[in-house]
Amino acid sequence: MAESFIRLARDGDVATVTLNRPAKLNSLTPAMLDQLEQTARELDADGDVRVVILTGGGEKAFCVGADINEWAALQPLDMWRRWVRRGHQVFDQWARLRQPVIAAINGHAFGGGLELAITGDIRITVEHAQFALPEASIATCPGWSGTQRLVRLIGASHAKYLALSGTRLSVADAQHSGLVHEVVPAIRLGERAMTLAREMAAKAPVSLQLTKQLINAAAGEDAAATLEAMAGALAATTDDAAEGIRSFREKRSPAIWAAEPHLPDPP
Repeated sequence: MAESFIRLARDGDVATVTLNRPAKLNSLTPAMLDQLEQTARELDADGDVRVVILTGGGEKAFCVGADINEWAALQPLDMWRRWVRRGHQVFDQWARLRQPVIAAINGHAFGGGLELAITGDIRITVEHAQFALPEASIATCPGWSGTQRLVRLIGASHAKYLALSGTRLSVADAQHSGLVHEVVPAIRLGERAMTLAREMAAKAPVSLQLTKQLINAAAGEDAAATLEAMAGALAATTDDAAEGIRSFREKRSPAIWAAEPHLPDPP
């Protein structure tokens, strides 16, 4: 059984997920991608969790991306299937998690680590962190939405600057570009992330989750699924839906649909 490098802790209605491989700067392996996926599934199914904090173990790095030793020897087909495609699947799952996600960036976020950080809805960071897309320096390209989700977040110009130059952004530049929202001393990162999570968790949970999905859809993140889910949920509350279910169970044709179906009266 693979060793777990993803730690999940629950504190009331807030869950904290930690990349726990500090000796390797929390660099990602195929097993860690699998564990991130499983963790996202658990969180999405947990009705008691209202807000999620995503952070890294140690003081140096949030995540420095994919572990080069894990993919350097892969053939092109395996590179596509086991790394690029797989990473996209997992990161998309995190970006579309129904709960708000706070990325508490405890150190450097490079390559896939930066791409993971931007799956969060809110990003707070320590003062010493740096941000970079260094893939071109090792003859590859950003593979986990660094050329897509990052463009939607900070714009094509800033994304090109990062990806084409390999420059490491300071927290000041990252905040100026809109990449991060808050900068705090390292000693206060956990406290600030939890305070923010508690403030969010105190709000109406369904409203919070729906608002996240609507904003994601406006930004091009899973818009079709959001629209269909909300339309289906709304339709399910109408008199037409009740009649449709009754007629199905009673094995008869439904009564004439109402010309203007209305929602139930409020309690």
